[in-house]
Amino acid sequence: MPATCDIGLIGLAVMGENLALNMESRGYHVAVFNRTTKVVDDFIGGRAKGKNFVGCQTVDELVSSLKSPRKVMIMVKAGAPVDAVIDQLLPLLDKGDIIIDGGNSYYVDTERRTTEVEAKGLLYVGTGVSGGEEGALKGPSMMPGGSVAAWPLVKPIFQAIAAKVGPNGDIPCAEWVGPRGAGHYVKMVHNGIEYGDMQLICEAYFVLKHALRLSNEELYNVFDEWNRGELDSYLIEITRDIFSVRDPDTDNYLVDYVLDKAGAKGTGKWMSQLALDLGVPSTLVTEAVYARSLSAMKDARVRASKVLKGPTAKFNGDKKQFIEETRHALYASKICSYAQGFVQMAAAAKEHDWPLNFGDIAMLWRGGCIIRARFLDRIKEAFDTDPKLENLLLAPYFTEAVEKAQPAWRHVVSTAIELGVPTPAFSAALAYFDAYRQASLPANLLQAQRDYFGAHTYERTDKPGTFHSDWLRLRREPRK
Repeated sequence: MPATCDIGLIGLAVMGENLALNMESRGYHVAVFNRTTKVVDDFIGGRAKGKNFVGCQTVDELVSSLKSPRKVMIMVKAGAPVDAVIDQLLPLLDKGDIIIDGGNSYYVDTERRTTEVEAKGLLYVGTGVSGGEEGALKGPSMMPGGSVAAWPLVKPIFQAIAAKVGPNGDIPCAEWVGPRGAGHYVKMVHNGIEYGDMQLICEAYFVLKHALRLSNEELYNVFDEWNRGELDSYLIEITRDIFSVRDPDTDNYLVDYVLDKAGAKGTGKWMSQLALDLGVPSTLVTEAVYARSLSAMKDARVRASKVLKGPTAKFNGDKKQFIEETRHALYASKICSYAQGFVQMAAAAKEHDWPLNFGDIAMLWRGGCIIRARFLDRIKEAFDTDPKLENLLLAPYFTEAVEKAQPAWRHVVSTAIELGVPTPAFSAALAYFDAYRQASLPANLLQAQRDYFGAHTYERTDKPGTFHSDWLRLRREPRK
Protein backbone atom coordinates (compact mmCIF):
# COMPACT_ATOMS: atom_id res chain seq x y z
CA MET A 1 0.00 0.00 0.00
CA PRO A 2 1.43 3.45 -0.94
CA ALA A 3 2.60 5.55 2.02
CA THR A 4 0.36 8.57 1.38
CA CYS A 5 -1.31 9.22 4.74
CA ASP A 6 -0.24 11.84 7.28
CA ILE A 7 -1.60 10.02 10.33
CA GLY A 8 -3.30 6.76 11.22
CA LEU A 9 -6.13 6.36 13.72
CA ILE A 10 -7.11 3.12 15.44
CA GLY A 11 -10.55 2.94 17.07
CA LEU A 12 -13.62 4.31 15.30
CA ALA A 13 -16.00 4.78 18.21
CA VAL A 14 -17.64 8.19 18.51
CA MET A 15 -14.53 10.13 19.60
CA GLY A 16 -12.19 8.38 17.18
CA GLU A 17 -14.49 8.80 14.20
CA ASN A 18 -15.03 12.48 14.87
CA LEU A 19 -11.33 13.18 15.44
CA ALA A 20 -10.55 11.47 12.13
CA LEU A 21 -13.14 13.64 10.35
CA ASN A 22 -11.69 16.73 12.07
CA MET A 23 -8.17 15.87 10.90
CA GLU A 24 -9.32 15.29 7.32
CA SER A 25 -11.24 18.58 7.31
CA ARG A 26 -7.98 20.38 8.15
CA GLY A 27 -6.28 18.98 5.05
CA TYR A 28 -4.74 15.77 6.40
CA HIS A 29 -4.88 12.40 4.69
CA VAL A 30 -5.98 9.89 7.34
CA ALA A 31 -5.72 6.08 7.50
CA VAL A 32 -8.25 4.39 9.78
CA PHE A 33 -8.61 0.94 11.35
CA ASN A 34 -11.04 -0.66 13.75
CA ARG A 35 -10.88 -4.13 15.28
CA THR A 36 -14.36 -4.80 13.89
CA THR A 37 -13.60 -4.18 10.24
CA LYS A 38 -17.26 -3.66 9.30
CA VAL A 39 -17.04 -0.40 11.28
CA VAL A 40 -14.27 0.70 8.89
CA ASP A 41 -16.36 -0.24 5.84
CA ASP A 42 -19.41 1.59 7.18
CA PHE A 43 -17.33 4.69 7.93
CA ILE A 44 -15.63 4.78 4.54
CA GLY A 45 -18.95 4.23 2.79
CA GLY A 46 -20.79 6.69 5.01
CA ARG A 47 -19.51 9.82 6.71
CA ALA A 48 -16.06 9.51 5.10
CA LYS A 49 -17.33 8.93 1.56
CA GLY A 50 -15.47 11.01 -1.01
CA LYS A 51 -12.99 12.30 1.57
CA ASN A 52 -9.25 11.77 2.00
CA PHE A 53 -9.37 8.54 4.01
CA VAL A 54 -7.82 5.12 3.57
CA GLY A 55 -9.79 2.35 5.20
CA CYS A 56 -7.52 -0.45 6.45
CA GLN A 57 -8.46 -4.04 7.22
CA THR A 58 -5.36 -4.75 9.35
CA VAL A 59 -2.95 -2.81 11.56
CA ASP A 60 -0.18 -3.81 9.14
CA GLU A 61 -2.07 -2.11 6.30
CA LEU A 62 -2.52 1.02 8.35
CA VAL A 63 1.18 1.27 9.21
CA SER A 64 2.16 0.66 5.57
CA SER A 65 -0.04 3.54 4.42
CA LEU A 66 1.72 6.15 6.58
CA LYS A 67 4.41 8.62 5.64
CA SER A 68 7.57 8.61 7.74
CA PRO A 69 7.90 9.37 10.59
CA ARG A 70 4.70 7.40 11.10
CA LYS A 71 2.12 8.76 13.51
CA VAL A 72 -0.53 6.39 14.88
CA MET A 73 -3.26 7.63 17.21
CA ILE A 74 -5.01 5.08 19.43
CA MET A 75 -8.62 5.82 20.40
CA VAL A 76 -9.64 2.66 22.25
CA LYS A 77 -10.84 1.94 25.78
CA ALA A 78 -8.27 2.78 28.45
CA GLY A 79 -6.32 0.02 30.15
CA ALA A 80 -5.43 -3.36 28.65
CA PRO A 81 -6.84 -2.55 25.17
CA VAL A 82 -4.29 0.26 24.78
CA ASP A 83 -1.42 -2.07 25.72
CA ALA A 84 -2.73 -4.67 23.26
CA VAL A 85 -2.69 -2.16 20.38
CA ILE A 86 0.80 -0.94 21.34
CA ASP A 87 2.02 -4.56 21.30
CA GLN A 88 0.61 -4.91 17.77
CA LEU A 89 2.26 -1.70 16.60
CA LEU A 90 5.77 -2.07 18.03
CA PRO A 91 7.03 -4.75 15.60
CA LEU A 92 5.66 -2.78 12.64
CA LEU A 93 7.11 0.65 13.39
CA ASP A 94 10.61 2.06 12.90
CA LYS A 95 12.77 4.21 15.14
CA GLY A 96 11.42 7.75 15.41
CA ASP A 97 7.83 6.74 14.69
CA ILE A 98 5.18 8.01 17.10
CA ILE A 99 2.41 6.24 19.01
CA ILE A 100 -0.31 8.55 20.40
CA ASP A 101 -2.85 7.53 23.04
CA GLY A 102 -5.81 9.90 22.94
CA GLY A 103 -8.00 8.08 25.46
CA ASN A 104 -8.63 8.68 29.17
CA SER A 105 -5.67 6.61 30.31
CA TYR A 106 -4.48 6.52 33.89
CA TYR A 107 -1.36 8.67 34.04
CA VAL A 108 0.73 5.91 35.68
CA ASP A 109 0.09 3.72 32.63
CA THR A 110 1.25 6.59 30.40
CA GLU A 111 4.43 6.99 32.47
CA ARG A 112 5.15 3.28 31.99
CA ARG A 113 4.26 3.21 28.30
CA THR A 114 6.43 6.24 27.51
CA THR A 115 9.45 4.52 29.07
CA GLU A 116 8.74 1.20 27.33
CA VAL A 117 8.11 2.70 23.90
CA GLU A 118 11.15 4.98 24.11
CA ALA A 119 13.28 1.94 25.00
CA LYS A 120 12.34 0.55 21.57
CA GLY A 121 13.58 3.72 19.87
CA LEU A 122 10.09 5.08 19.24
CA LEU A 123 8.28 8.13 20.61
CA TYR A 124 5.11 8.15 22.70
CA VAL A 125 2.44 10.78 23.32
CA GLY A 126 -0.29 10.48 25.94
CA THR A 127 -2.77 13.25 25.27
CA GLY A 128 -5.92 14.25 27.05
CA VAL A 129 -8.73 15.07 24.63
CA SER A 130 -11.77 16.91 25.97
CA GLY A 131 -14.92 18.21 24.35
CA GLY A 132 -17.06 15.17 23.77
CA GLU A 133 -18.49 14.23 20.40
CA GLU A 134 -18.93 17.80 19.17
CA GLY A 135 -15.51 18.92 20.39
CA ALA A 136 -13.76 16.02 18.70
CA LEU A 137 -15.38 16.96 15.39
CA LYS A 138 -15.17 20.75 15.53
CA GLY A 139 -12.24 21.44 17.86
CA PRO A 140 -11.33 19.77 21.16
CA SER A 141 -9.06 20.83 23.99
CA MET A 142 -5.87 18.76 23.82
CA MET A 143 -3.38 18.16 26.65
CA PRO A 144 -0.38 16.27 25.24
CA GLY A 145 2.50 14.82 27.24
CA GLY A 146 5.03 12.03 26.76
CA SER A 147 8.21 12.02 24.66
CA VAL A 148 9.34 15.63 24.36
CA ALA A 149 10.89 14.95 20.94
CA ALA A 150 7.47 13.95 19.59
CA TRP A 151 5.85 17.34 20.12
CA PRO A 152 7.32 19.18 17.08
CA LEU A 153 6.16 16.27 14.91
CA VAL A 154 2.55 16.15 16.12
CA LYS A 155 2.13 19.84 16.96
CA PRO A 156 0.93 20.95 13.49
CA ILE A 157 -1.86 18.34 13.48
CA PHE A 158 -2.89 18.86 17.10
CA GLN A 159 -3.00 22.63 16.81
CA ALA A 160 -4.86 22.46 13.50
CA ILE A 161 -7.68 20.33 14.90
CA ALA A 162 -7.92 21.95 18.34
CA ALA A 163 -10.40 24.62 19.41
CA LYS A 164 -9.21 28.20 18.93
CA VAL A 165 -9.55 31.05 21.44
CA GLY A 166 -8.19 34.53 22.03
CA PRO A 167 -9.19 37.99 20.76
CA ASN A 168 -8.63 36.92 17.16
CA GLY A 169 -9.68 33.29 17.61
CA ASP A 170 -6.25 32.05 16.61
CA ILE A 171 -4.81 30.59 19.83
CA PRO A 172 -5.08 26.78 19.70
CA CYS A 173 -6.19 24.88 22.81
CA ALA A 174 -3.37 22.40 22.27
CA GLU A 175 0.05 22.95 23.83
CA TRP A 176 2.74 20.70 25.26
CA VAL A 177 2.03 19.96 28.91
CA GLY A 178 5.06 18.01 30.06
CA PRO A 179 6.97 14.71 29.93
CA ARG A 180 5.65 11.18 30.38
CA GLY A 181 2.22 11.09 32.06
CA ALA A 182 1.82 14.86 32.56
CA GLY A 183 -0.78 15.26 29.80
CA HIS A 184 -3.06 12.55 31.10
CA TYR A 185 -2.66 13.82 34.68
CA VAL A 186 -3.79 17.30 33.63
CA LYS A 187 -6.71 15.75 31.74
CA MET A 188 -7.64 13.81 34.89
CA VAL A 189 -7.64 17.04 36.93
CA HIS A 190 -9.75 18.66 34.21
CA ASN A 191 -12.28 15.86 34.61
CA GLY A 192 -12.19 16.14 38.40
CA ILE A 193 -12.88 19.88 38.18
CA GLU A 194 -15.68 19.02 35.77
CA TYR A 195 -17.17 16.77 38.46
CA GLY A 196 -17.00 19.66 40.91
CA ASP A 197 -18.47 22.19 38.47
CA MET A 198 -21.39 19.94 37.65
CA GLN A 199 -22.14 19.15 41.29
CA LEU A 200 -22.04 22.84 42.25
CA ILE A 201 -24.45 23.71 39.43
CA CYS A 202 -26.74 20.88 40.50
CA GLU A 203 -26.74 22.15 44.08
CA ALA A 204 -27.59 25.68 42.92
CA TYR A 205 -30.48 24.20 40.93
CA PHE A 206 -31.65 22.08 43.86
CA VAL A 207 -31.62 25.01 46.28
CA LEU A 208 -33.55 27.26 43.89
CA LYS A 209 -36.01 24.50 43.03
CA HIS A 210 -36.73 23.32 46.57
CA ALA A 211 -36.15 26.44 48.65
CA LEU A 212 -37.70 28.98 46.28
CA ARG A 213 -39.98 26.58 44.36
CA LEU A 214 -38.79 28.00 41.03
CA SER A 215 -40.38 26.53 37.91
CA ASN A 216 -38.33 25.25 34.98
CA GLU A 217 -39.23 28.41 33.07
CA GLU A 218 -37.90 30.52 35.93
CA LEU A 219 -34.77 28.37 36.22
CA TYR A 220 -34.16 28.84 32.50
CA ASN A 221 -34.25 32.61 32.98
CA VAL A 222 -31.95 32.45 36.01
CA PHE A 223 -29.29 30.40 34.23
CA ASP A 224 -29.66 32.50 31.09
CA GLU A 225 -28.91 35.61 33.15
CA TRP A 226 -26.00 33.92 34.94
CA ASN A 227 -24.49 32.94 31.60
CA ARG A 228 -24.22 36.62 30.65
CA GLY A 229 -21.85 37.42 33.52
CA GLU A 230 -18.83 36.01 35.34
CA LEU A 231 -20.37 32.49 35.35
CA ASP A 232 -20.44 32.44 31.53
CA SER A 233 -19.48 28.86 30.63
CA TYR A 234 -20.43 25.84 28.57
CA LEU A 235 -21.92 24.02 31.56
CA ILE A 236 -24.10 26.97 32.60
CA GLU A 237 -25.21 27.33 28.98
CA ILE A 238 -26.27 23.70 28.56
CA THR A 239 -27.93 23.74 32.00
CA ARG A 240 -30.03 26.69 30.85
CA ASP A 241 -30.97 24.82 27.67
CA ILE A 242 -31.97 21.68 29.58
CA PHE A 243 -34.72 23.62 31.39
CA SER A 244 -36.36 24.43 28.03
CA VAL A 245 -36.60 20.89 26.64
CA ARG A 246 -40.01 19.20 26.53
CA ASP A 247 -40.57 15.45 26.60
CA PRO A 248 -42.07 14.44 23.21
CA ASP A 249 -44.28 11.82 24.89
CA THR A 250 -45.86 14.01 27.57
CA ASP A 251 -45.06 17.61 26.55
CA ASN A 252 -43.88 18.16 30.12
CA TYR A 253 -40.30 19.16 30.92
CA LEU A 254 -37.91 16.31 30.19
CA VAL A 255 -35.51 17.03 33.08
CA ASP A 256 -38.26 16.10 35.54
CA TYR A 257 -38.42 12.58 34.08
CA VAL A 258 -34.67 11.92 34.29
CA LEU A 259 -33.85 9.45 37.08
CA ASP A 260 -31.72 11.03 39.82
CA LYS A 261 -29.06 8.33 39.66
CA ALA A 262 -25.71 9.57 38.35
CA GLY A 263 -23.00 7.57 36.63
CA ALA A 264 -19.22 8.09 36.54
CA LYS A 265 -16.29 6.86 34.45
CA GLY A 266 -13.67 6.98 37.20
CA THR A 267 -11.44 9.98 36.46
CA GLY A 268 -12.97 12.01 39.31
CA LYS A 269 -12.28 9.11 41.67
CA TRP A 270 -8.68 8.94 40.42
CA MET A 271 -8.17 12.61 41.18
CA SER A 272 -9.58 12.22 44.67
CA GLN A 273 -7.46 9.14 45.40
CA LEU A 274 -4.30 10.80 44.11
CA ALA A 275 -5.02 13.92 46.17
CA LEU A 276 -5.01 11.71 49.25
CA ASP A 277 -1.71 10.18 48.13
CA LEU A 278 -0.19 13.66 47.74
CA GLY A 279 -1.72 14.96 50.96
CA VAL A 280 -3.56 17.83 49.27
CA PRO A 281 -7.19 18.68 50.13
CA SER A 282 -9.14 18.35 46.85
CA THR A 283 -12.38 18.29 48.79
CA LEU A 284 -14.67 19.54 46.00
CA VAL A 285 -14.05 16.66 43.61
CA THR A 286 -14.22 14.20 46.52
CA GLU A 287 -17.63 15.50 47.58
CA ALA A 288 -18.77 15.44 43.95
CA VAL A 289 -17.74 11.79 43.63
CA TYR A 290 -19.51 10.93 46.89
CA ALA A 291 -22.62 12.80 45.72
CA ARG A 292 -22.76 10.58 42.65
CA SER A 293 -22.25 7.52 44.83
CA LEU A 294 -25.11 8.59 47.09
CA SER A 295 -27.34 9.29 44.11
CA ALA A 296 -26.70 5.74 42.90
CA MET A 297 -28.25 4.44 46.15
CA LYS A 298 -31.68 5.30 44.75
CA ASP A 299 -33.63 2.38 46.20
CA ALA A 300 -32.07 2.85 49.64
CA ARG A 301 -32.85 6.58 49.55
CA VAL A 302 -36.47 5.90 48.66
CA ARG A 303 -36.76 3.54 51.63
CA ALA A 304 -35.02 6.02 53.93
CA SER A 305 -37.31 8.85 52.80
CA LYS A 306 -40.23 7.01 54.35
CA VAL A 307 -38.52 6.83 57.75
CA LEU A 308 -36.16 9.79 58.16
CA LYS A 309 -37.60 13.26 58.53
CA GLY A 310 -36.00 16.69 58.27
CA PRO A 311 -36.93 20.35 58.84
CA THR A 312 -40.40 21.57 57.96
CA ALA A 313 -39.35 25.23 57.66
CA LYS A 314 -40.03 27.11 54.43
CA PHE A 315 -38.15 29.98 52.81
CA ASN A 316 -39.78 33.32 53.55
CA GLY A 317 -37.17 35.80 52.39
CA ASP A 318 -36.66 37.87 49.24
CA LYS A 319 -36.55 35.46 46.29
CA LYS A 320 -34.74 37.82 43.93
CA GLN A 321 -32.07 38.54 46.52
CA PHE A 322 -31.59 34.85 47.30
CA ILE A 323 -31.14 34.03 43.60
CA GLU A 324 -28.38 36.64 43.46
CA GLU A 325 -26.85 35.22 46.64
CA THR A 326 -26.87 31.75 45.08
CA ARG A 327 -25.00 33.13 42.08
CA HIS A 328 -22.33 34.50 44.42
CA ALA A 329 -22.17 31.20 46.32
CA LEU A 330 -21.75 29.26 43.10
CA TYR A 331 -18.98 31.54 41.85
CA ALA A 332 -17.05 31.50 45.15
CA SER A 333 -17.35 27.71 45.37
CA LYS A 334 -16.17 27.39 41.78
CA ILE A 335 -13.10 29.48 42.58
CA CYS A 336 -12.27 27.14 45.48
CA SER A 337 -12.73 24.11 43.24
CA TYR A 338 -10.26 25.38 40.63
CA ALA A 339 -7.88 26.53 43.35
CA GLN A 340 -7.79 22.98 44.68
CA GLY A 341 -7.24 21.54 41.20
CA PHE A 342 -4.25 23.78 40.52
CA VAL A 343 -2.79 23.06 43.97
CA GLN A 344 -3.02 19.35 43.22
CA MET A 345 -1.32 19.80 39.83
CA ALA A 346 1.46 21.79 41.51
CA ALA A 347 1.98 19.01 44.05
CA ALA A 348 2.02 16.38 41.30
CA ALA A 349 4.46 18.46 39.23
CA LYS A 350 6.84 18.58 42.19
CA GLU A 351 6.41 14.85 42.87
CA HIS A 352 7.06 13.80 39.25
CA ASP A 353 9.38 16.60 38.10
CA TRP A 354 6.95 17.95 35.50
CA PRO A 355 7.56 21.58 34.43
CA LEU A 356 3.86 22.47 34.22
CA ASN A 357 2.86 25.93 33.02
CA PHE A 358 -0.40 26.69 34.82
CA GLY A 359 -1.28 29.76 32.75
CA ASP A 360 -0.99 27.69 29.57
CA ILE A 361 -3.09 24.92 31.12
CA ALA A 362 -5.85 27.42 31.89
CA MET A 363 -5.88 28.44 28.23
CA LEU A 364 -5.99 24.80 27.10
CA TRP A 365 -9.31 24.63 28.96
CA ARG A 366 -10.58 27.97 27.61
CA GLY A 367 -12.11 26.39 24.52
CA GLY A 368 -13.27 23.03 23.21
CA CYS A 369 -13.53 21.26 26.56
CA ILE A 370 -16.44 20.69 28.94
CA ILE A 371 -15.24 23.16 31.61
CA ARG A 372 -14.57 25.98 29.14
CA ALA A 373 -15.51 29.25 30.80
CA ARG A 374 -14.82 32.96 30.68
CA PHE A 375 -13.28 32.91 34.13
CA LEU A 376 -10.33 30.81 32.92
CA ASP A 377 -8.98 34.05 31.41
CA ARG A 378 -8.65 35.31 35.00
CA ILE A 379 -6.72 32.18 35.97
CA LYS A 380 -4.37 32.72 33.03
CA GLU A 381 -3.82 36.33 34.14
CA ALA A 382 -3.16 35.25 37.73
CA PHE A 383 -0.43 32.76 36.77
CA ASP A 384 1.06 35.10 34.15
CA THR A 385 1.41 37.72 36.90
CA ASP A 386 2.85 35.22 39.39
CA PRO A 387 3.95 31.86 37.89
CA LYS A 388 4.70 30.61 41.43
CA LEU A 389 1.27 31.55 42.78
CA GLU A 390 0.65 29.25 45.73
CA ASN A 391 -3.14 29.25 45.55
CA LEU A 392 -5.63 31.00 43.27
CA LEU A 393 -7.38 32.40 46.35
CA LEU A 394 -4.29 34.56 46.94
CA ALA A 395 -4.47 36.26 43.52
CA PRO A 396 -5.96 39.75 44.00
CA TYR A 397 -8.90 39.22 41.61
CA PHE A 398 -9.98 35.99 43.31
CA THR A 399 -9.31 37.30 46.84
CA GLU A 400 -11.63 40.21 46.11
CA ALA A 401 -14.25 38.03 44.41
CA VAL A 402 -14.47 35.58 47.32
CA GLU A 403 -14.50 38.37 49.89
CA LYS A 404 -17.37 40.03 48.04
CA ALA A 405 -19.25 36.71 47.89
CA GLN A 406 -18.76 35.70 51.53
CA PRO A 407 -21.98 37.04 53.10
CA ALA A 408 -24.14 35.59 50.33
CA TRP A 409 -22.21 32.31 50.29
CA ARG A 410 -22.65 31.81 54.03
CA HIS A 411 -26.33 32.73 53.87
CA VAL A 412 -27.03 30.24 51.07
CA VAL A 413 -25.26 27.40 52.89
CA SER A 414 -26.91 28.18 56.22
CA THR A 415 -30.33 28.51 54.58
CA ALA A 416 -29.88 25.18 52.82
CA ILE A 417 -29.00 23.57 56.17
CA GLU A 418 -32.02 25.14 57.87
CA LEU A 419 -34.32 23.88 55.11
CA GLY A 420 -32.73 20.43 54.90
CA VAL A 421 -31.53 20.86 51.30
CA PRO A 422 -28.21 18.99 50.79
CA THR A 423 -25.36 21.14 49.46
CA PRO A 424 -22.22 19.06 50.12
CA ALA A 425 -20.04 20.80 47.53
CA PHE A 426 -21.08 24.34 48.53
CA SER A 427 -20.43 23.41 52.16
CA ALA A 428 -17.09 21.75 51.38
CA ALA A 429 -15.94 24.80 49.43
CA LEU A 430 -16.83 27.12 52.30
CA ALA A 431 -15.17 24.84 54.86
CA TYR A 432 -12.02 24.74 52.70
CA PHE A 433 -11.98 28.52 52.47
CA ASP A 434 -12.49 28.93 56.21
CA ALA A 435 -9.77 26.41 57.03
CA TYR A 436 -7.29 27.80 54.48
CA ARG A 437 -7.64 31.35 55.83
CA GLN A 438 -6.91 30.28 59.45
CA ALA A 439 -3.40 30.71 60.82
CA SER A 440 -4.31 28.17 63.52
CA LEU A 441 -6.38 25.00 63.26
CA PRO A 442 -7.38 22.42 65.90
CA ALA A 443 -4.71 20.01 64.68
CA ASN A 444 -2.73 20.86 67.82
CA LEU A 445 -5.31 18.89 69.81
CA LEU A 446 -5.28 16.13 67.21
CA GLN A 447 -1.49 15.80 67.51
CA ALA A 448 -1.81 15.72 71.30
CA GLN A 449 -4.37 12.91 71.02
CA ARG A 450 -2.10 10.92 68.68
CA ASP A 451 0.84 11.34 71.03
CA TYR A 452 -1.31 10.38 74.05
CA PHE A 453 -2.57 7.07 72.65
CA GLY A 454 0.22 6.14 70.25
CA ALA A 455 3.37 8.06 71.15
CA HIS A 456 3.38 9.53 67.63
CA THR A 457 5.23 12.66 68.89
CA TYR A 458 4.52 16.30 68.12
CA GLU A 459 6.28 19.57 67.36
CA ARG A 460 6.05 22.69 69.52
CA THR A 461 5.31 26.32 68.68
CA ASP A 462 7.98 27.70 71.01
CA LYS A 463 11.06 25.63 70.19
CA PRO A 464 12.34 23.29 67.44
CA GLY A 465 12.47 19.52 67.64
CA THR A 466 10.17 16.53 68.07
CA PHE A 467 8.63 15.75 71.43
CA HIS A 468 6.73 13.04 73.28
CA SER A 469 4.93 13.49 76.57
CA ASP A 470 3.54 11.08 79.14
CA TRP A 471 0.12 12.71 79.05
CA LEU A 472 -1.42 10.37 81.62
CA ARG A 473 1.35 10.99 84.17
CA LEU A 474 1.26 14.75 83.61
CA ARG A 475 -2.49 14.91 83.85
CA ARG A 476 -3.90 17.16 86.54
CA GLU A 477 -7.43 17.44 87.81
CA PRO A 478 -8.87 20.84 86.85
CA ARG A 479 -9.50 23.29 89.63
CA LYS A 480 -13.07 23.29 90.90
